[in-house]
Amino acid sequence: MKITPISTALLLATLGLSGAIQAEEKAYTATLAGHAWLPALSLITPPADAPQDAWLSGKFIDAKRNHSAMSRLGNTGALHGKRNTELASPFIGQPLQGFSGFAMDRGPDGAFYVLTDNGFGTKANSPDALLFFHLMAPNFDTGKVDVKETFFLRDPDFKVPFRIAYEATESRYLTGADFDPESIQLVNGEIWIGEEFGPYLIRAGLDGTVREVYPSLLNGNILKSPDSPGVDALSNVGSDWQVSRSGGFEGLALQPDTGLLWAMLEKPLLDTNGQPLGRDLEVMAFDPTEGKWTGDSFRFPLAEGATAIGDFNFIDNHRALVIERDNGEGDPSLACQGEAQPDCFPHPARHKRVVLIDISNLDEQGRAERLGYIDLMAIADPDHKNRLDTQANRDLSALFTFPFFTIENVVKVDDRHIMVANDNNLPGSTGRQLNTAADNEFILLEVADFLKAK
Repeated sequence: MKITPISTALLLATLGLSGAIQAEEKAYTATLAGHAWLPALSLITPPADAPQDAWLSGKFIDAKRNHSAMSRLGNTGALHGKRNTELASPFIGQPLQGFSGFAMDRGPDGAFYVLTDNGFGTKANSPDALLFFHLMAPNFDTGKVDVKETFFLRDPDFKVPFRIAYEATESRYLTGADFDPESIQLVNGEIWIGEEFGPYLIRAGLDGTVREVYPSLLNGNILKSPDSPGVDALSNVGSDWQVSRSGGFEGLALQPDTGLLWAMLEKPLLDTNGQPLGRDLEVMAFDPTEGKWTGDSFRFPLAEGATAIGDFNFIDNHRALVIERDNGEGDPSLACQGEAQPDCFPHPARHKRVVLIDISNLDEQGRAERLGYIDLMAIADPDHKNRLDTQANRDLSALFTFPFFTIENVVKVDDRHIMVANDNNLPGSTGRQLNTAADNEFILLEVADFLKAK
C-alpha cells in the first residue's frame, strides 16, 4: 500500500480546512470486561551497576536538589489547582510509574511490552530517572498486574549522538534527561521506541542496549523540538524547531503487512509565531529493515475538544486505534464553579476517547478517515468489574470512567477486546480522587462492534 507524501506547500495551503472532521462520527459502546491496577507508589531497584545517584530518584522535581527521601509532597500543578497528591518524593529506588505505550506484538507467554516514560515530565527534573520497558501480564480475574521483567535502556556502544547524563559512567544507563520515550514496538526481535525530545526513533535490543538513534525527517527536513540537542534560547520557532515541547512521537504503530513503523506526533507542528499549524498531526513512515524514513506520510485530524493524542496501534493493515484526549482530570460532576477550590476539579476530564481510523482512503488534505470512537468517560459496567472508587457527585454504580490527564496506552487484545492504560504522571496527577495520586490502571474493554467498523 502506498501513502502519498504530504508536501509542505499542501500543508500550508490547507490550513483553513485542517481542523475539519470529514463526517459525523459514530459513538460505539464500550463495556468494562476487566480492571487491574498497580498502586501509584510502586518502586523497583536500579541495576546493580547503575550509579548510586539512581537509588534516590526525583531529587530535582522542584528544579533544585533535594536529598531528603519522601519529603516533598506532590501536587497537581497550577492547571489543576495545586492540590496535594499525598505522595512524597524523592523516591527510594525508581518508580514503576508513567506507562506510555503498548507494543502491538506480545512477548513470551503472551505478556505485553509496556514502556515507562521519561520520569517526572521534563529534561530538567528527570536526570536521576532511569529509562526502561517491561514485560507485564495484567490479571483481570484478580485485579493484579504481574511485572515479569524490566529492561533498562543503556548506551555502552556510544550510539546516542549527544552527551548523556551518565556519560562518564561505565554502565551508561539512559535517563529522563536524555530521552522522553513515549511509544514502543517489537520488530524482528528488537525494540523500537518513539520519543519526544528529539524527536527520535530509538532502536534497541531486547536487553535494552541501544543500537541506533534516528533523527526525524518530514519532507526531507529534520524535525526538532525545543528540547532537541543544539536548540537554544536564541533558536527560532518554525525554522530551527517546529515540534512543540511534549509534542514529539507519542504514537509509534507497526503496520502488520508492510512491516513499516508509523510515527505520530502528539501535537500539531508550529509556525514562525509559535502557533499550531491547524489541528492535524503528522504521521511519518519508517522502514526498520532499511533503517530510513520512506517519505510517505498521512495526517490525523484532532476532533474539537482534543488537545493531543496518547497512543496509536494498528488492528489490521489499514485501520488503527488512536487515543485522543484533552488536558483534564477528575470527574466532570465535581467541576469547579469559578476559581479553583480544594473540593473541585478546575479542569475535569471531558474528552477521553479511543478513535478508530482508516488510512486506505485519505482525503484531499492527506487525512485519515475517522470511523468512530468510544468514550472512555462513559464505559458501561453492568457486571461491576470496577475495582477502584471514583470521587463524583453523580451515580457511577453502573458506569465506569477513566478520568485521567494522560491516557497513553491502547492495543487490540482479540477481535472483541482492547486494553487501555493511563500514564499517572507520578507524583503530580490525580483523577479518581481529589487528593490521591493516580494509580497505574489497566482496563479491558469489550468493543466488538467498534472493532468491526469500516
